Amino acid sequence: MNCRTQDPKRWNELVARIAAILKEHQPHTIFFPHHDDWNSSHIGTHHLVVDALGQLAGGFSCYSVETEFWGAMDTPNLMVESTEQHVVDLITALSFHVGEVRRNPYHVRMPAWMIDNVRRGGELVGGQGGAAPNFAFATLYRLRRWRNGAFDQVLDKGRFLAAAENPRNLFGS
Repeated sequence: MNCRTQDPKRWNELVARIAAILKEHQPHTIFFPHHDDWNSSHIGTHHLVVDALGQLAGGFSCYSVETEFWGAMDTPNLMVESTEQHVVDLITALSFHVGEVRRNPYHVRMPAWMIDNVRRGGELVGGQGGAAPNFAFATLYRLRRWRNGAFDQVLDKGRFLAAAENPRNLFGS
C-alpha cells in the first residue's frame, strides 16, 4: 500500500499490468483480500485489484470474492464449508511454508480459526439470531460482481455453501 501513496508512478505501472492481465484473460471470478485485512500487503493487493478493475472499460464484468485472513471482515455474505479432508490438505500445503510456520505456526491454528468462522459466520452471514449451519469448518467471503465500473451485490442475503453443493449455483449462468 505504501507504493500507492509513496511511488504513484510505480503504482500506476502495476495497476496497468494487472488491468492488462484481467483484460487478456477475462476471468469469470477473481479472489483477493478485503480492504481491511490488516496486513499491508493484503490491503495493498486489494487496492491494486480494485484500481485495475477501475481502469477497465465499462463492458468488463467478473465476480469478485473478497477473502479474509489477518483481519476479520465486518460484512461477509458467504460462508463456505470445508470438509475434514479439505482442512488436512490446507494444513499440509501450509506446512511447506517453512519460514512462515517457523515464526508463527499457522498450520496448527488454522482448524481453530475455521471452527470459529462457523460461529462468527452463523451470525454475520446468516443473520443475527439465526441458526448456524451444521458445518465443522468454514471460511468467510464477500461475493460481489464488478460491472459497469462498480461492485454490485450478488446475493439478496447471506448464503451458506455446503461442501457437497456446486459453487456454480452462486453465479447463475
